[in-house]
Parts: sequence; C-alpha cells; structure tokens
Amino acid sequence: MATKLQKSVDSPSSSDTEIAKAKQNVVMKEDAAHYTRDESHDNIEYLPSWKWEKYFIGGYTPSRMFKFKKPKTMYTAINLFAGVAIMFYGYDQGVMSQVNLNEDYWNHMGINPVEGNQRNTAALGGIVSVYYGGTLIGALVAGSLADRAGRIKAVVFGSMWALLGAVLQASAQNITWMCCARVIAGVGVGAIDCVIPVWSAEVSSHSARGAFLAIEFFMNIGGLALAYWIEYFAYLDPNKVMAWRTPLALQIVFIVIIGIGINFFPESPRWLMKVGREQEARHVLQATRDSDVEYELNGIKKVVKFELETSTANHYWAMLFPKDKYARQLRWRVVLAVWLQIMQELVGIGVITVYAVDLFKNAGFGLELSKLLAGFNNLSYMFSVIFAVITLDRYGRRATMMWGAVGMALILLIAGILDKYAQANGPNQRAYGAGVATMTFLYTATFGATWLTTPWLYPTEIFPLNVRAKGGAWSVVGWSIGNGIITMITPFLFQAISYGTLLLLFGLNIFCLPFVILMYPETAGRSLEQMDTFFENGGSWNVFKSSHNIRDAGIDDWRWTKKMKEDDFKELEHGRKMSTAARSPEEDEKDARQSWKKRPAYTFKRKASNAGLL
Repeated sequence: MATKLQKSVDSPSSSDTEIAKAKQNVVMKEDAAHYTRDESHDNIEYLPSWKWEKYFIGGYTPSRMFKFKKPKTMYTAINLFAGVAIMFYGYDQGVMSQVNLNEDYWNHMGINPVEGNQRNTAALGGIVSVYYGGTLIGALVAGSLADRAGRIKAVVFGSMWALLGAVLQASAQNITWMCCARVIAGVGVGAIDCVIPVWSAEVSSHSARGAFLAIEFFMNIGGLALAYWIEYFAYLDPNKVMAWRTPLALQIVFIVIIGIGINFFPESPRWLMKVGREQEARHVLQATRDSDVEYELNGIKKVVKFELETSTANHYWAMLFPKDKYARQLRWRVVLAVWLQIMQELVGIGVITVYAVDLFKNAGFGLELSKLLAGFNNLSYMFSVIFAVITLDRYGRRATMMWGAVGMALILLIAGILDKYAQANGPNQRAYGAGVATMTFLYTATFGATWLTTPWLYPTEIFPLNVRAKGGAWSVVGWSIGNGIITMITPFLFQAISYGTLLLLFGLNIFCLPFVILMYPETAGRSLEQMDTFFENGGSWNVFKSSHNIRDAGIDDWRWTKKMKEDDFKELEHGRKMSTAARSPEEDEKDARQSWKKRPAYTFKRKASNAGLL
C-alpha cells in the first residue's frame, strides 16, 4: 500500500484530491486494522428495543431503501431531500407575512380593524407567536423520540402533526381554531426541524456537508420567498377567502413529500448501532460511503459505547441541572446553543421578513409597491446566503458574527434615521423612503451572509455525538423562544414607536456583540475532539480566560478566539507553538516592540487579530 501511495504521489497526472484520498485510505485501513485488534469496544450491552416503538408508523426497512449505483448519488439525494425539508421550514415561517394583511382573514379571526386597536394588534401578533410555542414542544419531544425510536420515525411523527396543523389552519373559522392549529403545526415543524439536520449529518458523508450547506440554506430562504410570492399572486384573486387559505393549504404538499419520502432513505447508522443492528448500520455506510466503512463503523461503536456509559447525562433535565463534570460541560454547550439562537432573532431578522410590508408602508410607499418591495427583498435575501459559505470558511464563526452584527447595526441606525424623515411630509420624503428600502435590502443581505447559518451550524460543532439529537432540540428551543417573543411584540412596536423600531434593533445588535466576543469559542477548522478539549479544560464562560487556562494546562492549541488554519495543524503536529492560533505571550511581546510610530496601529491590529476580529 505504501508503494502504491508513493506511485500516486510521484505521478504527475495525479490530482491533489486523489493524493489526499489515497493518504486517507491508507490511514483508514491502518486504523481499521488497529480497531480489529482492539476489541474492547465490541463488548457493548446494546439497548433493548423501546416498547412503544411499534406504535409509531414509518421507519427504516433495508428492502425499501433507495438503491443507487454510486454512494455519491445517495448522499446527494439525502442532502437534497434535507433541503426540501428545510425549504418547508422556510415556507412555514414566511406563510403568515401576507395572511396578516388580508381583511377577510381579519374578519374570520374577529380582529378587524387591526390598526389603532390594541386588543386586535395583540391578537394578530399572538396568532403568529403561538406557533413557536408548538415548535418548542415539538423539538423537545422529537429530540427524545429520535433517540428511542429512530430518526425516521421521529420525522414521520412530526409530519403527522404538521399535516393536521396545516389542514386546520387552511380551514380555520375563528381565532381559537386558528391558534390551536398554529400550535399543532408548530409541534410538527419543531420536530422536523430538530431531527432533519441531525439525520442528514449522520447519514451523509462528512466530506459532503460543506458543499451542501449553501444549497440547504438557499432552499430555506427559497421556501420563505416562495410562500411570499404565492401569497402575492393569490391576493390578486378577487376571492379574498382563497387568497389566504390557499397558501396555508399548500403546506400539505411539502408535508406529504417529507412524511412519505423519508421512509425510502437510510436510517442513521449511529442509531442502528445503538440498538444493536450492526449489520444494518454497515449496509447503510456501504450505501453512502465510497471508502472502507469498517473504520467508521468501529468509530461509531466507540461513540455508542461511550454514550451508553454516560447515559445518565443524555437527558434534558440532566443537561440543565448537572450532577457531575461531564454534565456541566453539556450545560455550558446548551446555553451557548440556545442563547445564540435567541440572539439571531434579537438582531431583527424576524421583524424585517414577517413585517416587511408594514416597514415599507411606514416609509411612505403604497400597499402594492410595499408588497413588491418585500417580495424582491426576499429574493435578494435568498441569493445572499451563497456568500455565507465564503464568510464562514474563510473568516471563521466569530468574525462572521461580529462583523455581521456591526454591519447590521450601522445599517439599522441609518435606516432608522431615514425612516424618521420618510414618515414626515416634505419635498424629500420619497428620497428618504428610497433610502429606507435600500437599507432594508442591505440588512437582509448582510444577515443572510453572516448570521443566518451560524446558529444552526454551531450546535453541530460543539455537541458530542452522543447527545447530538438533544443538542439539536435545545437549539430549536432557543429559536422558538426568540421568534415567539419578536413576532409577539413587533406589531406593538410599529404602532407605538414607528421608526424607533429600527433604532431599537440597532441597539440590540450592539447588545449582542459582547456575548459573541466573550462567550463563543471559534469552532472553524477544529474537530469534535478539539472542542471536547476546550470544554474539558476551559473552566470559564469567558473564552479569553478559558484560552489562558488551556494554555496553562500545556495544550498547544490554546487560542480559542482564532480560527485554526491548515498551517496551524502542521505546526502543532510537530510540537511547535509558532502558529497564528497558538502564539505564546513571549512572541506577542516580541512582536509588539515596534517603533513608537507603528506601535498604536500595530498593537490594535494584533489585539484585534488575537480576538478573532481580523
């Protein structure tokens, strides 16, 4: 094998990808041989089948699973299917944007008129926000169900609730009916939204995840934009009843595809191994991997054994109220995931997307033009997501979020000032309104390129594999809390403080900055094992203090405010600390001895770089 590898490297026709793959195969086979000799992890007492599992319909069956000639085709299909599910989540989140403007809907709900009536305004926001109470419940239930009955059955469970909720929403006759329907739909969407990312990550080849990140979130915002434009054209129909019922009913198309289609895909090999179905886990890996699967299979065995040994920590209560060091580390991760999702809503995206028409109307545009502007804003938002992969991979998670918050804060500040003058009669009112529209487009594009993806990516990078399902559930809990609060109070804000809403969002973006800078370690370029090192040795919620604690423990990779680069890994492998991610205080002090003319600018740049800002 070594000879073959050398020939591959020496051959001028070999590509870098082939060389890397050849090296990887050598390592994998050597490790597989090592695992074959080390059978300590084979002595696993697998969990018995959950006694209630048979009562949940659907599930994985090897004979029913799609068969493709190439594994690449399989994980392409998996990620595209996951994209459809994420598209449904975007559609469901955006479907109420124009429903809220329909007068026939107001009449059915008994909330007409909305403007100038505090009770009706509260009811309008309440109908939207109760949905997120359902998503919170659905995420917690599905996170537990996915571990007990499997990922696929959990998705089917969520689809059934979502289907019932969609039917009830489309046929709602009064506000009580609609609120109950929204909660039921939320339970289903919360379950799907919690499980699909975990299932996709565990079934797909890890090398394919980065390539599909942009596609999945592109489809997510595509779903939001699709809901908006369907509603826009439906609103042109003179039949105002169908103008709001049709978009709500079209949710059923997505739900049927998800609920039925998931049963033809493979189950998570980690869950199959957890319940002792090793041969089926091997079969799934062979269908989705184009390399030797025994190495990964043995790695899954190790994870499953560790999970069963630490099963007392794999409960929601234990993750919130820990009794040992490992559980305390999990609580730390839970807080980071939940608070990051809440901050994602605090920076204002829910206000802009759900109530964009109101924002443009307040800026002086007519109703029809406001609807068109909101629709094109959604399209701009969708295409901005493509830049997220560039920003996340090149600059890291911390820098992306920090500069994203700074950019959005400045945009919202300018928009708020312009909006003040746009709402006052005068010769330049139209120009000020155009400025507000421009700033709104810039805001959503900045959010799409920075903050949209990070809160969903971050939990997959900080939670250990053995609690990944419940970690995903906690992430959706944070998302539900943030969305529920924002969508509830936004109608009040527009009526009470008008342009001050944008200035309030400016302040909230500034408010979020210290949390990102002080609390969140940089995960870009680091493995799950390295993340475990941080949480085991950090000992402080302050990432700078944690970095110093890790340095004092003699660990080379200690600067957790910076992204790890390829050169850093090479230098760490050789035992040196000269990399940008692991510079010693002595080296920083030496570099700081510049001439007095250069020192201020140099010192600022160095400190900003050390903090992950540059």
